[in-house]
Amino acid sequence: MDIRVLRYFVAVAEELNITHAAERLNISQPPLSNQIKALEDELDTILFIRGKRHLILTDSGKLLYRHAKEIINLTDKTSSEIKTMHKGISGTISIGLVEGSAPDIASKWVEAFIKKYPNVKFRIMDGNSDELIERLRSGLINLAVITAPCDQTLLNSFKVGQEKMTAFMSKDNPLAKLDGDTINLEDLRGQPLIVPSREAMNRLIYKWFKEINCEPNIVCTMDNYLDVAAMAGCNIGISLFPRTSYVLNDRIIAKEIVNSGRFVEYMFVWLKGKPLPVADETFIDYVKAAI
Repeated sequence: MDIRVLRYFVAVAEELNITHAAERLNISQPPLSNQIKALEDELDTILFIRGKRHLILTDSGKLLYRHAKEIINLTDKTSSEIKTMHKGISGTISIGLVEGSAPDIASKWVEAFIKKYPNVKFRIMDGNSDELIERLRSGLINLAVITAPCDQTLLNSFKVGQEKMTAFMSKDNPLAKLDGDTINLEDLRGQPLIVPSREAMNRLIYKWFKEINCEPNIVCTMDNYLDVAAMAGCNIGISLFPRTSYVLNDRIIAKEIVNSGRFVEYMFVWLKGKPLPVADETFIDYVKAAI
């Protein structure tokens, strides 16, 4: 049961058709069929039930498929790591950064990592958390920094920072005239609010207001943090966003929400079960050690 035969088996298990698998592997059909039959003989089991149109994996076949994928991934990763030991880590790391503090947080990692591994380049994409998760799914990026919460069944994650939530409001708003640069959540009761459009963030805001026995009066949701100041400055409502969403605007003021726990967490994430290039794995380890 060598690695070449396992690759053959995986192709057949994924195509569930000998002809299609042979085309994918760029070999002829009879040798492939013989290899699968020899593998079944070696393991003394039936791996596929031969149907009229396609194959069906048996329970033994499903078990072998899971382990074969793990073995192949580990073999490829080991080979890649050994090859890079002599020529140094190289490649392009594709990472997505949510708006807010994420670019500031990540810039320190990127600067230091490039100094340590000069053959590594970075491709950085921005967007809201949901957009970045979708790009992880589609393979456009391998890594991302998003805001919590995140789906623990889908993503590996660890916390890399947090930031106070802030109320941005027009200078004409009566709350703007209160002393100090902080505000209590109770003061926002009944106020028209502009909040992030992300559903998970909305649920969190509802939870906060439930603690003071009311519901938030959300009049607008927004994807782009850059428009927060403009909307608040027009006195449409009070924007609840992370502090770094503030864009210099002489029509608004910003007051941090003082209630305990009113902050946003930034999470470093990548897909579970997806093998990563050596450069990406090394970067993850570097970030873990740096925080």
